Amino acid sequence: MKVETWTPAPWGPDGESLDPVDWDGFARAAHDAVDRAILRTRNLRDRPVWRPLPDTARVALRQPLPQEPSPLTAVLDETWDHVMDHPMGNTHPRFWMWYMGASSLTGALADFLAAVDGSNLGGGAHAAAEVERQVIDWLKEIVGFPSSASGTLTSGGSAANLIGLVVARNRSAGIDLREAGIVALPRPLRFYASDQVHGCHQKAVEIMGLGNRALRRIQTGEDCRLDPVALAEAIAEDRAAGWQPACVIATAGTVNSGAIDPLPAIADLCAQQGLWLHVDGCIGALARLSPGHRHLLVGIERADSLALDPHKSLHVPFEAGCALVRDPVAHLGSFALHSEYLDPAARGIAAGGWLFDYGLQTSRGFRALKVWMMLKEHGAARFGRIIGRNIDQAHRLAARIDSKPRMTRLDPVTLDIVCFRYDPGGLGPEALAELNIEIMMRLQEAGIAAFSDTTLHGQHWLRAAICNHRTTDADLDMAIAALIAIGDQLSGLGEAESRAQWRTTPAR
Repeated sequence: MKVETWTPAPWGPDGESLDPVDWDGFARAAHDAVDRAILRTRNLRDRPVWRPLPDTARVALRQPLPQEPSPLTAVLDETWDHVMDHPMGNTHPRFWMWYMGASSLTGALADFLAAVDGSNLGGGAHAAAEVERQVIDWLKEIVGFPSSASGTLTSGGSAANLIGLVVARNRSAGIDLREAGIVALPRPLRFYASDQVHGCHQKAVEIMGLGNRALRRIQTGEDCRLDPVALAEAIAEDRAAGWQPACVIATAGTVNSGAIDPLPAIADLCAQQGLWLHVDGCIGALARLSPGHRHLLVGIERADSLALDPHKSLHVPFEAGCALVRDPVAHLGSFALHSEYLDPAARGIAAGGWLFDYGLQTSRGFRALKVWMMLKEHGAARFGRIIGRNIDQAHRLAARIDSKPRMTRLDPVTLDIVCFRYDPGGLGPEALAELNIEIMMRLQEAGIAAFSDTTLHGQHWLRAAICNHRTTDADLDMAIAALIAIGDQLSGLGEAESRAQWRTTPAR
């Protein structure tokens, strides 16, 4: 197809601009794109969860650098044909592969408005900075942090956890670590976590120059939780060996199984030992919004620093994480850096204070608007009900699995993550893992449902992370029936029974 060329008219006497030449034409194209996006979201359930990216789309997305302009309508058509038609799938009701939110149209609209506003959230006296401050105050209220605590929005949990651990490192060092560096440490610092801790924490200690050996992982038992007794023994052992215990990383919702470490006992131990308590709450912290489940998070409010992810349980579009720090002086002291070109002012645009003093980025997008708009539109109580429903769905899924022959699962289920597998019997560990991986792949490739897999305490499991405001019980029923049917077909067991049970034909 011949691509129409288009040359923008000069903008005023001084040359071209990136603004539309035809404002009405741009408006028509933009409104059409919004209409298509709304229709696509409305009909998500009729689409496959995922489908492989065809070679035609892959080739179309690998082109030489465009030197000349193209009509916006043509660019939008390419976007729909080659990008929007082949998503990861996490907005779909039957996506439970990784723990990530399912997005929302209001959040997408907020991202558009934030981009139109164009403000840099490094700071300053403008509305966007005030919106971020308000959002941080709301998040502090949700998790029970004091109003005096500080915070910053981040790209996600990895950055939020890094910020908390940097403050923990600097506060525990006993020297001016920003000036002297880790080479001046009198003793090597040690951080502690369970063996279920997210991999971003290893990256964090490596980035901080401490090395992976600085993160001591405490072996967990069947409940996958950090054992306070084993933790206390490890701390005593390290002190005797010349380490300087600095920080305990407790997890409120492990990525493998959703387990929550015993936060009150760990907080007590940290207080007794003089250690910083950082809580990775990226999966579970926002469950405090659910009246029926907030008791699971008792003790999280005692953390010295906390990471959480609005782009998970609040379903704001990527990216939106948050780091909270109880001691704002320690937080500011770890990141603030004033340069002559960024001096604060008593009046004008630079009078509002610098938000970048609380994190790594000088320049940041207006992430706060989508959190602000979604909380304003829906209210915290609705999010609490949705979070609670997902947790209850996980428990009902566990009960379904328990009732099915050839299905087994990991116990206990705490939040909205369930680990399970198809087991026809008589297979060794490697063959059983291969079978379940093949089942998982066929479900994905058929567009039926997206599960992931993991290895926990040496055993392979499939994993359902039900962080999805569109998921219904019928979706879960359909997926498990399809999983069993595929497993039976591959293993040659119960084929007639499976065909009778699984009568739903997935949308293609």
